[in-house]
Amino acid sequence: MSNNSRRRVVVTGMGAVTPVGCTVEAMWDALIHGRSGVGPVTHFDASRHSSKIAAEVKDFDPLQYLSAKEVDRNDPFVQFAIGAALDAVKDAGLVIDDSNSDRVGVLVGSGIGGTKTWEEQNAVLVERGPSRVSPFFVPMLIADMASGQVSILTGARGPNLAVVTACATGSHAIGDAAEIIRRGDADAMIAGGTEAAVRPLAMAGFCSMRALSTRNDEPERASRPFDKERDGFVIGEGAGCVVLEEYEHARSRGARIYGEVLGYGLSGDAYHITQPAPGGHGAQKCMRMALEDAGLPLDAVSYINAHGTSTPPNDRIETEAIKAVFGPDLAYRIPVSSTKSMTGHLLGAAGAVEAIVCLKAIEQGVLPPTINYEFPDPDCDLDYVPNEAREANVSVALSNSFGFGGHNATLVFGKV
Repeated sequence: MSNNSRRRVVVTGMGAVTPVGCTVEAMWDALIHGRSGVGPVTHFDASRHSSKIAAEVKDFDPLQYLSAKEVDRNDPFVQFAIGAALDAVKDAGLVIDDSNSDRVGVLVGSGIGGTKTWEEQNAVLVERGPSRVSPFFVPMLIADMASGQVSILTGARGPNLAVVTACATGSHAIGDAAEIIRRGDADAMIAGGTEAAVRPLAMAGFCSMRALSTRNDEPERASRPFDKERDGFVIGEGAGCVVLEEYEHARSRGARIYGEVLGYGLSGDAYHITQPAPGGHGAQKCMRMALEDAGLPLDAVSYINAHGTSTPPNDRIETEAIKAVFGPDLAYRIPVSSTKSMTGHLLGAAGAVEAIVCLKAIEQGVLPPTINYEFPDPDCDLDYVPNEAREANVSVALSNSFGFGGHNATLVFGKV
């Protein structure tokens, strides 16, 4: 289908549960004021871990969305997704009932799934035997249950699925959901990503990989994308969800429109289980694909929300990829920032939360900063909106997400 004739997809609702706020507005206020959500781990005793810091969700009350019994039967990653999804549906003013439920779908992914449930039930198995393992163990663990529970709670009976592409999950979920609407299989989709992996085992694994920052004495300064002294990412948790709608469907009900999904690109590195391909060839491909899908010239892009994890190779290679796609002159003129400097890396939720950041930048005309940018790296020499937010007319925003396994995704959003 050509760009001129295909169904347009717009964003009419947003919800977020993050380390810097459990509503979109609270999150946005923190980001534009450069407030970090990173601190010492409180979910468990991390004294034996090499990295003892994380960006934990604070002040989230699942009882706002679920009964006490339902809370006990859902892993935190599902609880976060439910909170973000129900807030997004409410924000969209979308009523789901028998008249439209078959045309509303759900696509919410998670990079890892129920880590808390896995740890706790494995301890039950070891200490008390298999007969004492919870009958809810498997439903609480599996990564598709966030999508399943959101469908059950909203009554959305359209396409229902999940994606698992590590740190690219949230972006793939939104992009794939947009494609479902474009091809006519749904009129609206609840889409996003969720993660709750600030747990002993998951963090131990990342520590063993030496992927996490060990700046334990300065937690708020630990996530420092593109800075010369970056030493790894800070693990985070949370969820982001959006309501996507076919443009005419949204207009017909008078919905507020935050922006349009203009383009979607995806690729595979076919290179390494954790490291990005040299030169960022996969990242280049998905950025080019997304811009071609949007039918936009390179100079239409007003802002790039980078994957920007604060790991030495990732930030350098993403910078190389941006330069390769946009050319040296244009690349230096496009503002690029990483909000992971404040939220930490939300893994499977990152792309969805950062999509919301892009939409807020378009709506508000403000670019969130990359905080903790103190020591320039000659290999990372773009305009990273250092340390302070900046007013700007953002008509087109591009968001990158790159995951373990070589999974790459790029979304392009624009004003309507």
